[in-house]
Amino acid sequence: MSVQARRRLRVAGVVQGVGFRPFVHAQATALGLGGFVGNGPDGVHIEAQGTPEALDELQRRVREQAPPLAVIHEIQVETMPVERAGAAVEGAPGARAGRPTFLIIASAHGAGTTSIPADVAVCADCLAEMRDPGDRRHGYPFIACTHCGPRFTITTGLPYDRDRTTMVGFPLCEQCLAEYTDPLGRRFHAQPTACPACGPALSMPVAEVAAALRAGRIVAIKGVGGYHLACDARSPDAVGTLRRRKRRGAKPFALMAADLEVVGRIARISETEQGLLTSPARPIVILPALDEGLAAQVAPRTDTVGVLLPYAPLHHLLFDAGAPDLLVMTSGNLSDEPICIDSVQAEARLAELADVFCHHDRPIHVACDDSVVRVVAGAPQPVRRSRGYAPLPVPLPLRAPPLLAVGGELKATVCLAQGESAWLSQHLGDTEHPETLDMLAHSARSLGALLRIAPEVVVSDAHPGYLSRRWAQEHADHLGVEHVRVGHHHAHLASLLAEQLIPAGEPVLGVVLDGTGYGDDGTIWGGELLLGSYASVERVGHLRPVALPGGDAAIRHPARAAAAHMRAAGLDWHGTASAAAGTPAEALLIDRMLDTGSHCTPTTSMGRLFDAIASLLGVRHEVDFEAQAAIELEALAAAAMRPASGWVHPSVAAEPPVRVDPTGGVVIDPAAWIARAAADNAAGVPAGDSALAFHLALARALTDAVLMIRDRHGVGTVGLTGGVFANALLSSACQRSLRAAGLRVLVHGVVPPNDGGLALGQAAVAAARSAR
Repeated sequence: MSVQARRRLRVAGVVQGVGFRPFVHAQATALGLGGFVGNGPDGVHIEAQGTPEALDELQRRVREQAPPLAVIHEIQVETMPVERAGAAVEGAPGARAGRPTFLIIASAHGAGTTSIPADVAVCADCLAEMRDPGDRRHGYPFIACTHCGPRFTITTGLPYDRDRTTMVGFPLCEQCLAEYTDPLGRRFHAQPTACPACGPALSMPVAEVAAALRAGRIVAIKGVGGYHLACDARSPDAVGTLRRRKRRGAKPFALMAADLEVVGRIARISETEQGLLTSPARPIVILPALDEGLAAQVAPRTDTVGVLLPYAPLHHLLFDAGAPDLLVMTSGNLSDEPICIDSVQAEARLAELADVFCHHDRPIHVACDDSVVRVVAGAPQPVRRSRGYAPLPVPLPLRAPPLLAVGGELKATVCLAQGESAWLSQHLGDTEHPETLDMLAHSARSLGALLRIAPEVVVSDAHPGYLSRRWAQEHADHLGVEHVRVGHHHAHLASLLAEQLIPAGEPVLGVVLDGTGYGDDGTIWGGELLLGSYASVERVGHLRPVALPGGDAAIRHPARAAAAHMRAAGLDWHGTASAAAGTPAEALLIDRMLDTGSHCTPTTSMGRLFDAIASLLGVRHEVDFEAQAAIELEALAAAAMRPASGWVHPSVAAEPPVRVDPTGGVVIDPAAWIARAAADNAAGVPAGDSALAFHLALARALTDAVLMIRDRHGVGTVGLTGGVFANALLSSACQRSLRAAGLRVLVHGVVPPNDGGLALGQAAVAAARSAR
């Protein structure tokens, strides 16, 4: 008889709800091993007995051949005493004496943390069944299996079993139960599985929904993570009505295309972008627009469109039933409010927006908006990390105590961290709105309960006026734990370092550019050069500050930013396009504020510099949504690029405005760019040419500032972060020039560069400080 051995394995990571137990069962059975596999609160537990060679092979297959949706973080192995042949396995009745039997046992409960799978697009096998007239799930809009379907949005507890999902209210019929209990089948312990006889149902036939969309009506459709508002994207009347009802202003709408062929007719798609569009996460991908008329309708004054492919069975059924092949598919809410997740909310909050409601009765436990991704310099960069990605864990390069971080005010997410892992919530929205703050509080508590993390530290932004900071203080007081406040731009840099697994203590120079963030000196920062790591940073450079008339009001009125920058440059802003955009009374008010300093806020904001340039060039004097002026400026610059001509704008040829101030810090002075923008507009220079010149000049100035700091401090790694680096043109130009200078350049690829990544950075900073 061959030598026997027994081992216990604990597999940690995203290993529940992804078909991991049937995979282990199949491999162990094929290798002639006995034992069992089961879910536990801290991962998947395996006990296997057989020859040492077979056990080694099982470990290799578990590590290297896991199901495609699994993410393994750690495999712990322990040698166990060999059991006699045929010994009963606790919790696994049915072992046959004299033969090795490998079983799947009931889930164990107790202390520990494991990861919750993200929601996954419907798989090809399920689509084939759904479209097969002879299949019992033909036309069923809730078809799912072990490899696809909702996960995070229906999970109410761990371990991940049906009674800890919102499917608990749908008892399985005899046929579904047989599939659910068959270890060799695709639906073994597939918690979302169901069929027309036992599962969720729509409130109206799919054919009627498709007909309403063809008729130009606006339909509220309950999906995987909440309601969408959908209409025919090629109907100017339908799109205009939706924009007006939703109070959307000129903010772009996302589009859902029936297939890749449709996408190819409206946008240019690279291989990387196609991979994103067809990935299990199915994000919205921002693409260069081909159809100018369509782009002008759904994304006015930009050169891109945000497109996604169908990911829920219902989406495919709608297109199969004759819905228009290109739909506006936008969040089911009023602008800036949380997305609706049930029929009561939808009927109350969307009554004046939608003409038709398509509900279903599968409860959504967690609201989850669509993710947004953009390819920058050939690599994917998240713009919004939500459905398909949240709450997948992010490995940390340092150990964290149990903690909760609540992000900033805009694009909020929460982050739970413990040990060497962090879990970010889905995109929540702007917490300046009470409804979103309530959603943040719910997400913090529910995600903490799911992960079994009891925070010993609560972390927030340092801004004293943020509602999220006030909630963090109240929550910390309620828990009786420490409340840590982290500087806004330090958190931006730390989020980039954490996602790139930069070791604690390794110095990095961060170019941190955004619109608004509370600075260490009590002023508003946004154009920063920070040197340091997780525990602390030093401000070694910045954009020259200006006094912003009206403070936050200037965010909505770029003409005010233009006036501030003109005054700081020693120039008269009267006679510019910015001054002409307002009334004489408004100009007088701005002059008085600038003369007296009353109601003026000092700021180094790079976002406001983009606003100023946009206004001086006559591009945008008021904004409907965040970064609108910068987005339009980038679109004009991208359209004006003429790489073959060798054309160089005078402001690019001029020496970059970088100097050292008396304290030794590097200052970037934009006075020459401001003067050039005003002069270009007066001379009739095309706005796109001037916008391109500004982008290239800024990239050159940032590169020179970084090189100046590198020479002084000896740092060889630079990180690009903050919402301004969502600008693909600026980011690409900076990456090229910095790498050409021999620097290692870090950019975001896991969390967004904007405020959606702040919570991860806050968690990393708090972890580093707790270790000191």
